[in-house]
Formats: sequence, structure tokens, C-alpha cells
Amino acid sequence: MLWVLFTSGGLAAALLLPVLLLLFGLVIPAGWVSAPSQAHLLSVARFPLTRIVLLGLFVLALFHWAHRFRYTLYDGLQLKHLSTLIIVGCYGGALAGSVIAGYLLLLGL
Repeated sequence: MLWVLFTSGGLAAALLLPVLLLLFGLVIPAGWVSAPSQAHLLSVARFPLTRIVLLGLFVLALFHWAHRFRYTLYDGLQLKHLSTLIIVGCYGGALAGSVIAGYLLLLGL
């Protein structure tokens, strides 16, 4: 199950995050397209399907990070003797971040 979350998170992060960064970090600030109004962005953010897609992106990206960071600590820093602490910290952090993202996206806006 963790491999599915890892792979899905990597795919989602690799395909969707660069598009969002390009749009909101370069295209709109450079003036290549006109910036949407705040009311329009708020209405898009309040649409239920948008919230579900963003939640899925955040959850998958967090679990992708957790898996990569876990194996960085295992192999890169040779901390295999702390495996229980690392597993709880990484996947617990991803789970906590997912719950916070879900709260903010589904109840907060």
C-alpha cells in the first residue's frame, strides 16, 4: 500500500505541481495572461471537485515525501537502528499533514 501512495504521489507531484508553479509563479506575474479576479479564484477554490483534487494532490505528495525521506534517513544517514522512530515520524507526519490539509480544504474555506 505504501508503494502505491509513493508512486501516485510522485506522479501527481511531477505532473500537477509544475503546472501550478508555472501559472502562479511565472505566467501570471509576468503578465502573459491576465490575472483572474479574487472572486473568481475563490469560487474555483470553493468548488467541491477542486477541493477534492487539491486534497488528493497534497495527501499523495506528503506520502511521497515521507517514503523518500524515510529511505534517505535509512540509506543516506545509516540510521536503520532508529527504524521505528523514523517510520512513525515520517508516516505520522504525512498523516498529520493530510488531516490538516483535509480540515483546511474541506471545512476551512
